[in-house]
Amino acid sequence: MTSHGSRQVKELAGKIALVTGGAVRVGRAIALGLARQGADVAIGYHRSAAAARATADDLRALGVRAAALRADIARPAEARRLVSETVRRLGRLDILVNNAAVFVRTPLAETTPAQWEHLMGVNLGGAFFCSQAAARAMGRRGGRIINIADVGAVRAWPAYIPYGVSKAGLVMLTRGLAAALAPRIQVNAVGPGVVLLPEGFPKASRERLSARIPMGRHGDPDDVAAAVCFFATCPDYVTGQILFVDGGATAM
Repeated sequence: MTSHGSRQVKELAGKIALVTGGAVRVGRAIALGLARQGADVAIGYHRSAAAARATADDLRALGVRAAALRADIARPAEARRLVSETVRRLGRLDILVNNAAVFVRTPLAETTPAQWEHLMGVNLGGAFFCSQAAARAMGRRGGRIINIADVGAVRAWPAYIPYGVSKAGLVMLTRGLAAALAPRIQVNAVGPGVVLLPEGFPKASRERLSARIPMGRHGDPDDVAAAVCFFATCPDYVTGQILFVDGGATAM
């Protein structure tokens, strides 16, 4: 947001955004961050219907239009429908944020084919098919696609191998889409580190995690939202980039 005299100019005023997994946690923070910059926002959700409606109400309270749209993006047809429904409800699509993800502990010896397929279907396949549909919807007008990756894309977690593989794939998807969709659509990714710990996470474990981060603390969902807003408003010469929001963890 920039200021001209006493008047504040919202940089995304008039833009239409879709945030998958936008009802709760980091996705909610991203949706609110975009709305504060003036964007109308569609929230994609699967099971969090009540939370999606509540978040949509919070977005409207900021003075923007909002829609809560249900879809199982692991199904390509539903991913495409989510994009078309956003266009139908809000008029067009300028910004897609592929945030929806499944994070499940999957020790190597215990991982089932169903778990593998579900993680890949949501985390990677969903992002691919939403992006494919979004590119068509954006057309010659162009737009922005922002993927939410993870430090797990570049740091191995033995008990979460499928998740890490899906996020590493999302990094390559970001680069591939950036090359395929240039110059009309810019594609970048944000890679959060420790920004939102589960409820009831032990205090001692929290302190150990923070001690290993150069910044000496874990982050906040608003840090991720700010990075998304940066990619939504930055010069269009910035594409194919991965921005880790991790307090310096990947620098070590």
